[in-house]
Amino acid sequence: MGDTPGRLLSLLSLLQTPREWPGSELAERLEVSLRTIRRDIDRLRSLGYPVEATMGSIGGYRLIAGAALPPLLLDDDEAVAIVVGLRTAAGHAVAGIEESSVRALAKLEQVLPSRLRYRVGALNSATVPVLSTPGPVVEPSVLTVLAAAITNHERVRFAYRAADDTDTKRHLEPHSLVPSGRRWYLVAFDLDRDDWRTFRVDRITEPLATGARATPRTLPAADAAEFLTSKMYSLAPTYSAVATVHMPSRELSARFAGQIEEISENTCRVRTDADTIEWLALRLTMLGCEFEVHEPPELVEHLRGLAERVTRATSTH
Repeated sequence: MGDTPGRLLSLLSLLQTPREWPGSELAERLEVSLRTIRRDIDRLRSLGYPVEATMGSIGGYRLIAGAALPPLLLDDDEAVAIVVGLRTAAGHAVAGIEESSVRALAKLEQVLPSRLRYRVGALNSATVPVLSTPGPVVEPSVLTVLAAAITNHERVRFAYRAADDTDTKRHLEPHSLVPSGRRWYLVAFDLDRDDWRTFRVDRITEPLATGARATPRTLPAADAAEFLTSKMYSLAPTYSAVATVHMPSRELSARFAGQIEEISENTCRVRTDADTIEWLALRLTMLGCEFEVHEPPELVEHLRGLAERVTRATSTH
């Protein structure tokens, strides 16, 4: 094999198999001398591939874990399996893996041959995942376009449908993708509105990287997750509840978040906030003890309606 780059790729493909290769076997496979194999091993090491050599009658060469991840060689089936796996991870709420999956997917799909794109598309179109909880569907292709634009500091344009079903065109500088629950959000600087904004990615269509470079801006928060949280809380209504709970303060403080004032040995006055009446009702009823709500009136009405529905559901006919 006289083609040195081709031979190096073939050698690397063999070494990526999890086993130890005697030099003589590598030389036979590649139809070269042992001296050539040793030179090629040195070339791979200079490129960052950590190839370890062991001595002895059963010694040889093997690829080990290094400080950095060098490029990998994948056959067609392996590439398809990784793309499908990354798309699955990107579309599900797996703590700590979503954004990394999107970044890796963007890199891999950029170099995926057309024949493999067809296979991946066919497999995805024929597969219907069972979701653990209902949620909006985000197209992986939208995520990868946005992820690439963020990495390349590139401006993007897209169509956006707001919560009131208003369709708009947006031109912005993307900063970060933030997964929250079963939703994805884009934190970006909106050029037309001259302000930082957040966008639900499932409402984004036709994203296009414009090619125009964007100078990185300083986000008005410690990080994108904090910015998103502050925006969501500022837009959500906040309800304050006051209730008397019949439970010892020590036990209550371990199960309830809020201000707790002890009235007697087994009774407390609590104050707490939430963005929905439903969540306040759930927190109180899950305590499993008697309680009386003093405010707000919306919570009182909600609990009355809930009690009536529960009574009807349990009554015999």
